[in-house]
Amino acid sequence: MNVTAGDAPQVAITGAAGFLGWHLRCALRMRGWPAPVLVDRSVFEDPHRLREALAGVEVIAHLAGVNRGPEAEVVAANPRLAQTLVDALAATAHTRQRLHLLFSDSTHGRDAGGAAQAPSTPYGRSKADAGAILGEWAARAGARYTDIRFPHLFGEHGRPFYNSAVATFCHQLATGGTPQVTVDGEVELLHAQSACDLILDAVEAGTGGVLSPAGRRMRVSEALARLQAMHATYADGTLPRFDDPLDLDLFNTLRSFRFPLHYPGRIELRSDARGHLFEAVKTVHGGQCFASSTRPGVLRGSHFHRRKIERFLVASGEATIRVRRLFTDEVHAFDVRGDVPVFIDMPTLHTHDIRNTGQGELFTLFWSHEIFDPAAPDTYPEAV
Repeated sequence: MNVTAGDAPQVAITGAAGFLGWHLRCALRMRGWPAPVLVDRSVFEDPHRLREALAGVEVIAHLAGVNRGPEAEVVAANPRLAQTLVDALAATAHTRQRLHLLFSDSTHGRDAGGAAQAPSTPYGRSKADAGAILGEWAARAGARYTDIRFPHLFGEHGRPFYNSAVATFCHQLATGGTPQVTVDGEVELLHAQSACDLILDAVEAGTGGVLSPAGRRMRVSEALARLQAMHATYADGTLPRFDDPLDLDLFNTLRSFRFPLHYPGRIELRSDARGHLFEAVKTVHGGQCFASSTRPGVLRGSHFHRRKIERFLVASGEATIRVRRLFTDEVHAFDVRGDVPVFIDMPTLHTHDIRNTGQGELFTLFWSHEIFDPAAPDTYPEAV
């Protein structure tokens, strides 16, 4: 079943301020669904506000959770959140037979097939107990319930030393640190946007039960080695290869931690009697380069990308390039000129634009890591 913007359900997101909550908001925006009801910690702490927030929603993505802290706190926190949620649902006067409740569960304490086993960590035990509370309530209420047991999630704007080892490594590389592997265990990596696709596809299809999406298994040391190689290649602005889709997701995650500290990227301008020359794009991957001219005062862009890498480079004229992370107010503005060439590589899930601020024609080079496909442009309109 394909859901169009006109008949899309109203979604509520618990843990909306968290890592996966932000990514789900981005995914909803890309599908053109209604703006979700955001349930953060302050709403959870007020039973009246929580009941009001959930009244009338058709889908609840329960993403709120605790995965770090003292053992006793972690064990108790996730079941407590689940119980608070079902108490609020039970107290509402609306029928819940149309409700679809989805739970962001974990593979901790599960076997390879997704079946329950004695959880090996406090977090795994906590998530399993929370899932039992949610599932039992849904069965009594006649609501559809989907328990999604995610592996190790990573992606843009993860919280270092909390959400994932990938976030920690990216933060350390971007800030000049030296990442180290303390325990070289195996991780199963899944990008947060892939996780959000699975959530929303389950809503569209009306899928209930247990889902156990597969990620990419590798040692922690291999994930770090891939990030370090990308970081080294990108040090002078050279784009690495993306033959493996996972590498593109890892690189975009790394870039999210480098922005805005490492931008604009400086380019050497070579001059002689003939004129000037500079290297616009160096890549071992390929892609597509195109150019545009823009009249004074005209704005281009005002869109964002989910996975596409896009480079802006002004070759002549003057412009202001603006970049804003989705669902934030902070705008990063870069004033650029063709006689001092620099590049800005647009971070994913950030809307961006470029305006000609000079008196004459603006000439800009654009590069993308992939050849433009009109059927799948990965371009979503959004004003900066």
